[in-house]
Amino acid sequence: MSRPIEALFNAAALAHNYQLIQQLAPNARAFAVVKANGYGHGLKRVVSALPAADGFAILELDAAIQLRAGGVNQPILLLEGVFDAAELIECALYDLSIAVHSAEHIAWLEQATLSRPLHVFLKLNTGMNRLGFPAETAKTWAERLRFCKNVADVTLMTHFATADEPAIGITDQWGRFCEATLDLNLPISTANSATIFAYPEAHGAWVRPGVALYGSSPFADRSADCLGLRPVMTLHSEVIGVQELVAGDTVGYGATFVAAHTMRIGVVACGYADGYPRHAPTGTPVVLNGQRSRVLGRVSMDMLCIDLTDFPDAGLGSPVELWGEQLSIDEVAAAAGTISYELMCALTARVPVRVV
Repeated sequence: MSRPIEALFNAAALAHNYQLIQQLAPNARAFAVVKANGYGHGLKRVVSALPAADGFAILELDAAIQLRAGGVNQPILLLEGVFDAAELIECALYDLSIAVHSAEHIAWLEQATLSRPLHVFLKLNTGMNRLGFPAETAKTWAERLRFCKNVADVTLMTHFATADEPAIGITDQWGRFCEATLDLNLPISTANSATIFAYPEAHGAWVRPGVALYGSSPFADRSADCLGLRPVMTLHSEVIGVQELVAGDTVGYGATFVAAHTMRIGVVACGYADGYPRHAPTGTPVVLNGQRSRVLGRVSMDMLCIDLTDFPDAGLGSPVELWGEQLSIDEVAAAAGTISYELMCALTARVPVRVV
């Protein structure tokens, strides 16, 4: 019998989340953001579950080419653009759209000999201070792209740093973007997951749903369930060992948990080599036989321990959900002091994935 850990991929949940986003932004098209191997869900699985998606957004050129080779005909946007001039030739060959965020990108476009002009997303920095031209220079760069023979059309793009924080929101960045692009009369793409839900005025021509697509809430104060999102990934395993403790016994490396009384603990086939966060502390929730329990002690490479004390019927083979249908990945991430993105992307190749 194989090791019992398994991840379930719910294709219907993914399709539901995408359709919900389309309903929230009815006048926009939606790039399904599939970078980082589809946020850890498997690029091919994600794309196969969204045959009617308006387009896909990704980072890796080779992965974009694989999508084309696999029959994907929708627009594919390279979110970080190209990394050298030679890649423009492949972008033209495979009809890939690119983000342009530096003067070098524009110079490469002007000097290249391409088989077709490219769809360009002009990245503007409105306060995130990662990639992008200063927003106030938008007209200069847009005009230069407009006269470039290798550019088919231009869409204006920016990224909001605090769309998921209601106390701050997008007011400053959105205002800066609007002021800088007022007279350009070009389509825009500014809305990430949080913006899609909270700021319809910024939906534009293309929205770019990321974490919400996979059933996680982009907000700390609103659950995925209350937003109407369904979890796409469920990680589950089983109890593979049971220990009886008395007061003073410790659990795991570092002896970080000490039993205050008689207890039963279960050893679960899941550890940080599977993608579960090593830093998840005692008290991180799990679901055991449909009921909530907790992690005890330090997470090991291949195992973690949970509390069986209040579950006398639990033992070898008892099912344990680490996150998913019964336990929000957002709650697990919060308990571990991280975000759901990290947990999704951390799922390792040794965990078998089953499509349901």
